[in-house]
Amino acid sequence: MDPKAEIEALRKELEENSYKYYVLDAPELTDYEYDQKMIRLRALEKEHPEYYSPTSPSVRVGGEALESFQKVTHEVPLQSLNDVFSKEELLEFDRRVKSVFPDAEYVLEMKIDGLSVAIEYVNGVYTRAATRGDGLVGEDVTENVRTIGAVPLRLKDAPERIVVRGEIYMPRSTFDRINLKRDEEGLPPMANPRNAAAGTIRQLDPRIAASRGLSIFIFNVQSSTDTPYTTHAESIAYLKKLGFRTVEEIGVYHDMEEAYENILRMGTERVRFDYETDGAVLKVNRLSMREALGSTAKAPRWAAAFKYPPEEKESKLLSIEVNVGRTGVITPFAVMEPVRLAGTTVSKATLHNKDFIREKDIRVGDTVLVRKAGEIIPEIVRVVKDKRPDSAVPFQMPKFCPACGSPVYEDEDDAAVRCTGLSCPAQTVRNIEHFASRDAMDIDGLGSSMAEALFEAGLVRSVADLYDLREKREELLALERMGEKSVDHLLEALEESKSRGLSRLLFAFGIRHIGQKASKILAVKYRTLEALLSASAEELSAIRDVGSVMAESFTAWKENPASKVVIERLIRAGVLTEAVEEIRENLLEGKTFVLTGTLPTLSRKEAGEKIESYGGKTSSSVSKKTDYVLAGEEAGSKLTKAQSLGIPVITEEEFLRMINEA
Repeated sequence: MDPKAEIEALRKELEENSYKYYVLDAPELTDYEYDQKMIRLRALEKEHPEYYSPTSPSVRVGGEALESFQKVTHEVPLQSLNDVFSKEELLEFDRRVKSVFPDAEYVLEMKIDGLSVAIEYVNGVYTRAATRGDGLVGEDVTENVRTIGAVPLRLKDAPERIVVRGEIYMPRSTFDRINLKRDEEGLPPMANPRNAAAGTIRQLDPRIAASRGLSIFIFNVQSSTDTPYTTHAESIAYLKKLGFRTVEEIGVYHDMEEAYENILRMGTERVRFDYETDGAVLKVNRLSMREALGSTAKAPRWAAAFKYPPEEKESKLLSIEVNVGRTGVITPFAVMEPVRLAGTTVSKATLHNKDFIREKDIRVGDTVLVRKAGEIIPEIVRVVKDKRPDSAVPFQMPKFCPACGSPVYEDEDDAAVRCTGLSCPAQTVRNIEHFASRDAMDIDGLGSSMAEALFEAGLVRSVADLYDLREKREELLALERMGEKSVDHLLEALEESKSRGLSRLLFAFGIRHIGQKASKILAVKYRTLEALLSASAEELSAIRDVGSVMAESFTAWKENPASKVVIERLIRAGVLTEAVEEIRENLLEGKTFVLTGTLPTLSRKEAGEKIESYGGKTSSSVSKKTDYVLAGEEAGSKLTKAQSLGIPVITEEEFLRMINEA
């Protein structure tokens, strides 16, 4: 067979088998046979580059690493869904729809917990993929999405152009396998499948994405030059015919009571799926009805996502242990028999403080009910008292620090228990970790494991030692799992961190009571560390949003001899001690804003940052002290309260005019 014919035959066979494997779950080739044919195809393509094709199955392995992700503006916004949490809210959604269209019916689907993307095909060929972003603007992740086997590179009988929306996810089985391998290699585990999928898609090296085993469900046609369907159910069938792996349809219902029964059934059955799901989605089936119902700036009025309550399971409490934080606070945590929760295997849970343990009467040996707060942090809900063994006794916090042996201090008015040791190794390691964290100096590659390794090797005893590591290259290379590339990466990250600016440096110091907001306020006002260090406690306490507690804490910190040594060494190392924030006119000085609803172009965080950058203040609640309520779509009780109190309510456009940015 001539090379061109063999290449085309191999591509066709591998493409068909990929479809059967990823979409139909019925492969005809064994993994070995598939791999051998792929090896042969790559060899032929290398010998004959003139036959290159962007739709060849061989391109899924991933190309060269990218320098950054380009922005992509979605022609059709990728909106989020309004969440409902009870049967009553679901029936209210149904009443709103039926008041306009009494004969409306709904398609019921599982809500996949992953990363939403828009994928474009031109003349049936995979062309571009972009993340959801803020719904209006996302990031170009074409090369990474190309590596996903369930994403077809060429469609069957395709329209001239089509953009589809899907949810990328990491299968539970793949997530468990990756975490097992990471554990064997001494690496920290991935938090959960959703974060793992999102992190994988945002890898700059597509080869990493190709190795992670992601998959996808396509659930919507965003736009198309051909629309041979009038309902959502028909559009899903159309997508399946084109070659997509589509979201699993549970059924079409007119009666919401029947739909609700199936939602509950799906909630009990979701544990058997190899993907994470945190709810069920109801969508009006007929597309003409959707168009008439329309959307808000944030979400369509024709769909709702029913969110399941956090999954709760029983486990046996094996022991209660403690951690020492960077400020010396000793925090207890539970060690339990492993249990599967929200996509991960959980064996530890936070116990917060001594009061939490006492209030819930948690004892070693108890059977406890565990859940994930916000689907992320494991926590104990309650003790199953009728399963308590006779041997269970109340827990007592340690009298001495487990890290350095120093006595602990227990304030009767505070739930915290603190180590009194001035040179506690646990506090030092946590300080290094905090100093390097993303919101502080953002030293990539310097996490908890690296901080401990540097401390244990005697290379770092204070944060100032970090900037002396360039002279200790050989000692770094001697550390476990530290090769040439890892050491170079760490040293480059340390060099980059020197330019973060004063506000992040202040936060990085980990001064008690001085958080991110206070650090920014102080940096913007004083502009240099030298000027700030010259300020008296009285002067600092007079600053709005600082006050006496923060002022006294900062003053005590700056007068500590150890702090003075660290500051001097950081300055000698070339760490920037000047503010990098832009100086703006204090147009909003003395004004307090409350944000509510969804703004047309700004996120709440962006709007809050603008308010603060012009000297204003944000608050989470409306009171008589509120000057303005900045309201967007779907504003709730805060808007109602503002109106009752006669507080001015402004739009985003009015706000931007106020700061001369309209």
